[in-house]
Amino acid sequence: MIKPLATTAAALLAAATLAPAGTASATSTDSCGLSASSVTARGDHNNLGILSTRPPTATGQALGRAAFAPGRVKVMATMSVLIDQGPDGSQYAVYGYVVIGDALYQAAYDAHGDGIIDNPPAALRRIGGGWGNFTTVEEAEYQGPTQGGVSRWNVYGLRSDGVLFRWSVSSKGVWRRTGSAPGFSSVKSMALVSKSATYDTFVANTRGGALYTIHIPTSSPMKPVVKVVRTRTWQGFETLIAHKCGVYGTILLGIDKDTDSAYLYAVGRFTGTSTVIQSVGKVPATFADNVYAGLKDPGTPLNGE
Repeated sequence: MIKPLATTAAALLAAATLAPAGTASATSTDSCGLSASSVTARGDHNNLGILSTRPPTATGQALGRAAFAPGRVKVMATMSVLIDQGPDGSQYAVYGYVVIGDALYQAAYDAHGDGIIDNPPAALRRIGGGWGNFTTVEEAEYQGPTQGGVSRWNVYGLRSDGVLFRWSVSSKGVWRRTGSAPGFSSVKSMALVSKSATYDTFVANTRGGALYTIHIPTSSPMKPVVKVVRTRTWQGFETLIAHKCGVYGTILLGIDKDTDSAYLYAVGRFTGTSTVIQSVGKVPATFADNVYAGLKDPGTPLNGE
């Protein structure tokens, strides 16, 4: 089952019951949460709900057992999880982008609360080839605050040579490349923290240890604006996962594959080097899988910048 984003505005994110977002700012004492999903070596799609209590707490859940063929998924974008009570008794629907081999696919499956999938594995719709050298894929969909407001659906991909690409996807699923920019070869991981009618913003860490925001106006030609947040100590994370906390705050998870560990941070609004970042602590879990990504409700606004 493949759902267009335009049909999901009224749906609820199933993972929110695992990792509820708080209502205060990310740097307050109230806890927020995020979901770190992973694909295991045998192809299961699992979720770890993480709360920003001090110290952090974590609860695991099987989202989709045998969702993918073992060892095939190389890259996974943030996945959408929607409550979707079906006539067959399924409880939620999961869909999003994965790179398998040299191709990009949109994957989708319906599952029950115990992670049992209807008709496993996940359905795969091939988008196109030439994706084997991409290290990051992420989508940024935006729907205006009013009926008939501005809406768009962009997909970004970072290639291993440091070129960042952008595509626009129509309501009929037609892809059109709308820009590219070189110069990002030092980036290890990116996570979407803001989106609006006129721009998308990612937070990214580099191999040299810096933490940046990459602000990308939706206008053409594509001209990203890079701003330093921190200059050192962030090189250890192979994956960043972000989730909204409050109105302008962000909960940021950094996963270190050298140690199979992760650390959680509460971040205020991204304002360059003046950005407030507080360490919440080490997450009490082992991050042994090779592929990690977040979970989301595609209708949720992001105002982290």
